[in-house]
Formats: sequence, structure tokens, C-alpha cells
Amino acid sequence: MISRSRLVITISSLVIMATAVVSIVLFSRYTLPVMAEHNSESHLTSATPSQGPSYHREAMFYQNLGDGLVECNICFRNCVIPQGERGYCKNKENKGGTLYNIVHGRPSAVQIDPVEKEPMYHMMPGTQILCIGTAGCNFSCNHCQNWHLSQRSIEDLNYYNLPPEAIVRFALEQGIPTISFTYNDPISVYEYVYDVAKLAKENGLKIIWHSNGAINPEPLRKLLQYTDAVTIDLKGFSQKAYDNANAELAPVLEALKIIHQAGVWVEIVNLVIPTVNDDINEIREMCEWIKNNLGPYVPVHFSRFHPSYKMKHLPSTPIKTLEKAHSIAEEVGMHFITVGNVPGHSYNSTYCPGCDEKIIHRVHFSVLENKIKEGKCGYCGYKIPGIWQ
Repeated sequence: MISRSRLVITISSLVIMATAVVSIVLFSRYTLPVMAEHNSESHLTSATPSQGPSYHREAMFYQNLGDGLVECNICFRNCVIPQGERGYCKNKENKGGTLYNIVHGRPSAVQIDPVEKEPMYHMMPGTQILCIGTAGCNFSCNHCQNWHLSQRSIEDLNYYNLPPEAIVRFALEQGIPTISFTYNDPISVYEYVYDVAKLAKENGLKIIWHSNGAINPEPLRKLLQYTDAVTIDLKGFSQKAYDNANAELAPVLEALKIIHQAGVWVEIVNLVIPTVNDDINEIREMCEWIKNNLGPYVPVHFSRFHPSYKMKHLPSTPIKTLEKAHSIAEEVGMHFITVGNVPGHSYNSTYCPGCDEKIIHRVHFSVLENKIKEGKCGYCGYKIPGIWQ
């Protein structure tokens, strides 16, 4: 016999699967997947697709250094790229001294999801988002669950021909209020995100993006003008944690402060990985930094790691570790702390800091009850920060 809680989780999973199928069927009416050209020996050859229009777009924020070199200034890497070569993310190519975004308009993942899946818990609970993902990333996380996108080049993948106008039109026609760039890192396809975001805002849609946050200040500030909310993956609070992603912590902390200063809603995800970033002192230091620099109302999601990609040798995160992290965040003074990737856990829901009542009841990605009324707790009237309409 299936228990009531198990039945709720099963139904939640079925709803998410059904939504994914619907999104694939709907998008098949718009465009067919395209496979980039390979030669007979299966070596990667060209960034030009074998069919369909080309949506190459000149990159933003780069410098021509002379002698055929260009420097990309979107992210902390500031890649210097010779003629005919690409940057670290694999999505920017130097063609004759001009830097192009070669993935613009070519998403490989297009799906309708609940906003809770980002996770984004304080923005229009229970609504749908149109999720867009492409090849490429400016990180190389050993634990990446989306490595089949993020660690690939455009030539490796099937993709849709979807310029910004098609993305926005589809969201409007389907009544989807929010477009999200996710799965791989939006930083690596910055111009596509920017062009979609600007057009979306002109048409009354909301924009969110889920990122590692290692973006330079100037492009970040420009994109935030057309952004409603951001989910940032904080890989940990030590260089050891960022070595696991071949990246750096400092640019991420700077980006978080800029997002907060701009008044854009931000939520933080910390995937707790055994032996990598699960040190209790490190978690406490991270929570203290968040409170002191971003405030106590920023939602912090402690998510459970499951073996993936190059880290299949590690066990899943013990639930007790996540509960301990939750307890530490509470001790530090954070108000909105959740535990993710543990369907049915009580800490998956949101509680009011004023009266401790459960104000959003979640099971995994499904909202079963929402007691927030006009941005306030329905029990005691405490103001709950977020985007509620």
C-alpha cells in the first residue's frame, strides 16, 4: 500500500513529467531540432549548422587587442582568443578580429517547468517558467548534473533555431509569465540572454536566470536592467570548493553584492557535497557572509548532492548534514532556509519568521498550499519579501 506522503510525491513527479512532454510537443510546432555538421570521421568541424538559418551575433563586452587577438570581458576569465579559436566556454569565437556568440538563437534544451525547480521560492509560487539552455559553460564542475549540455560544444548537440522573437512569442502564446535561462550557465551565452530579456520586458514578461555568478560587473549591471530575479549557485565558501569547478569564489561574491545593490531579487543555492564543501565551519562562515552582505531575508537553499558526472564515487549527502546546515543558518539569523532534493522533507516548505506558521507548503517542486496574501503572511500579517505577482 502506498502511503499518503509517497502518493503526493508520486503525483508531483507525474505532473512534472507531463509538463515536460507538453513543452516538447508544443515546441515541435515551431521548429525542428538541428544537428550541427560532422565530417565522416566524426571530428568536430564547424560552428555552422547543416540546415536552418544562422543566428550568429557579435559579442558584447570584448576588446580587439590587435594582431588578430580579442579579449572577452563577460566573465572573470577574460579570455584572450586568437583568430579562429574559442574562449573557455566554447560559445565565443574570434572570426577575423570580431568576436561572435555562435550559440545565439540555438538552444539545446527548451522546457516548461514550475518556477520552484530553479529553485526560486519567493517568486510567483506555482507558476510556470519557460526554461532555455544551450551548450557551453564558463565553469567545469566535476559534479555537474547537466554536463551533457554545459561541457559540450554546439557541434556535439541537437539544437533548435529559436531567435529571441520566437522565444518571447511562444511564452506569450502559451500564457507563461516568466522566461528562465538555466541548465547551463547563462553567462556563457550572455548576448542571447540579454536580447531575450530586453524583448521580454518590452512585452510584459518576467526574466530570471540561474547562474554560477562569476560575471564581470559591467555586463552584470547591464543585464540586471532587464532581470526580475536571479538564482545563484554558491559552490561553497572556500577555494577548495571552487577548485572542484575550476573557478574562483571572489567574483561570485562581488556579483552577489551587485545584484543585491541593484534591488534585483536573489536566491542562493548551496549544493552540499560530501568532502568538498560540507565542513560545518565553512557553512557557518558562508551564512554569516550572506547575512552581513545581503541581509537575513535572502532565501538559502541547501540541496542534496547525488553522484554525477566525475563524482560518482561520492555518496549522496546525508540528510542529517543538510539539517545541520539548516540549523546553522537559523543560528546565524537567516529567515528563509530550505532543504532541496529531499522530496517530502518539512524543510522544503517556507515558514513565516513572525509566527513560525507554514506559509508555503511544498512537496518537491509542487506547491500544495500558499498562505501568502498580498505579500504578507496570511496568519500574522508579517511582510514576506519576494515577487508575488
